[in-house]
Amino acid sequence: MERLSTAAKLPDSFFGGRDDISMQMGLIWSQIKAPLIVPLLRLAVVLCLIMSVMLFVERLYMAVVIVLIKLFGRKPEKRYKWEPMKDDVELGNSAYPMVLVQIPMYNEREVYQLSIGAACGLSWPSDRIIIQVLDDSTDPTIKDMVELECQRWASKGINIKYEIRDNRNGYKAGALKEGMKRSYVKSCDFVAIFDADFQPEPDFLWRTIPFLLHNPELALVQTRWKFGTAGVWRIAAINEAGGWKDRTTVEDMDLAVRASLQGWKFVYLGSIQVKNELPSTFKAYRYQQHRWSCGPANLFRKMVMEIIRNKKVTFWKKVHVIYSFFFVRKIIAHINAFVFYCIVLPATVLVPEVVVPKWGGIYIPSLITLLNAVGTPRSIHLLVFWILFENIMSLHRTKATIIGLLEASRVNEWIVTEKLGDALKTLKVATKLPRKPRFRIGERLHLLELAVGLYLFFCGCYDFIFGKNYFYLFLYIQATAFFIIGFGYVGTFVPNS
Repeated sequence: MERLSTAAKLPDSFFGGRDDISMQMGLIWSQIKAPLIVPLLRLAVVLCLIMSVMLFVERLYMAVVIVLIKLFGRKPEKRYKWEPMKDDVELGNSAYPMVLVQIPMYNEREVYQLSIGAACGLSWPSDRIIIQVLDDSTDPTIKDMVELECQRWASKGINIKYEIRDNRNGYKAGALKEGMKRSYVKSCDFVAIFDADFQPEPDFLWRTIPFLLHNPELALVQTRWKFGTAGVWRIAAINEAGGWKDRTTVEDMDLAVRASLQGWKFVYLGSIQVKNELPSTFKAYRYQQHRWSCGPANLFRKMVMEIIRNKKVTFWKKVHVIYSFFFVRKIIAHINAFVFYCIVLPATVLVPEVVVPKWGGIYIPSLITLLNAVGTPRSIHLLVFWILFENIMSLHRTKATIIGLLEASRVNEWIVTEKLGDALKTLKVATKLPRKPRFRIGERLHLLELAVGLYLFFCGCYDFIFGKNYFYLFLYIQATAFFIIGFGYVGTFVPNS
C-alpha cells in the first residue's frame, strides 16, 4: 500500500477554507477601513495633537518660570521673614510654639523603629512637642511592637502618644483627622506630618517653624524628600480649610487646594531634605502611581464647581488651578502620553492614509521632553530610559485617571506602599538557606504590559516590511521596554517567606 503524503491526506476544501477565511478578513478590513477606521484614526490624531500643543505650552511656561526663579528668584529666606528662634529668659520654653508631630502607619514592620526614632530625635524643647503615632495596623503582632516602641521612648521622657482606632475608615486621611480630635492637640500651633518611612534631620523644626511663626499668611512650609515633598502645617489653616477629608486618595492635595482657595500661601524649601524610601518593587510602584493618578482626577471631578464658585481668589488663580494644575498636568498629560505614543502613532503604521505631521510626531514631543529635563538637569543622561519608562507607566496612569474621572470601582483603592527598610541588608548578611524557587504568574508577569508590547512589536514588524520612515526603530525599542517590565525584570523582587 502506497504511503500517502500529508498533503494528500488533507482535503482540498481545508486549504480552500483557510484561504477563504483570509480573504474574508481582508475583505472586511478593506470595507471598514475607508469609511470607519480612517476617519476615527484621523480624529484621534487631531485630538492628540491638540493635547500635545496644550502640554507643550504648559511645559514651556513652567520651564520659563523655573529658569527665571533659578536666575533671578529670591530665596525663601529673603522673600519671607525668617529669624532663628531665640531663648527668652522671662518666658522660658513657653516662648516656643507647641508642635505636634504625626506619624500615620499601617503594618510597618520594617520601618516603624526608624520613623519613630527619627521623630523622637527632633531637636525642640521637650515640653513643647508631642509625638503622635497613629497606628492603623491590622496585624496584632506589629501593633504590639509599635506600642512597645512608643513605651520605650516614653520611658526616656519623650512626650509620645500611641493612638489606635477600631476601623480604617478614610485610611490615612481618616487617621490624621481622628488624631486631630485629641484634646491635647488643642494646645498645638503647628503639625509636622511624616509617613512611616520618613527620617527627618534633628534640626528640621528649627529650620521650618520660623517661617510659620513670622509669616502669618503662610499655611504650609513644604520641604523636599530625597524623592518627593514633606512639610509642616499651621493647624489654624487646616481647620479653616475644613480639616482632613477622606473623599479621595490624595488627602494632602485636597487639603492644600482647599487652603489655597481660602487665601493661604505656601513656601517650598528645596534646601531641606527628608530621607524616605522609594517603592522597592514594581508592583508597589504601580499601586502608588495608581493612587497618585486616580486621586487628582477624582479630586478634580469633586472640586471643579467648588473652585468656580469660590469668591476669595482671583479669576486667574481659578484658571490656573482648574486648567493648568488639574486638567493639563493631572489628566491630559497621562492620557496623551499613552494614547498618542503607544496607541495612535503605532496605528498610523497600519493605516498609511492617516499621516501625522512631523511637528506633532517628532518636534513637539522632543521639545516637551527637553523642557521636562529643565527641572532636573543632573539626570539628563537618563533621558532615553526615562522616556521609555514613562510611556510604560502612562498605561497605568491613564487607566487610573479614567477611573478617577468616572468614579469607577477602584477609585478609592488604597494599598499601602510596602516598605522594606533595612530588610534587604539583613537578608544579605543572614545565612542563606536553600530555598526552592517560586514562580507565580501574578507576581512576575504583567499581562497589560505584555499585551501592549505585542501590539507595538507587531506594528514595528509591519513598518519594517512596508514602511519607509524607520519608525520601527522606536517601536521595537519601546516594545522591548514593555516586555522587560512585562516579564518582571524591573524593581526588587521580594520572595515569599
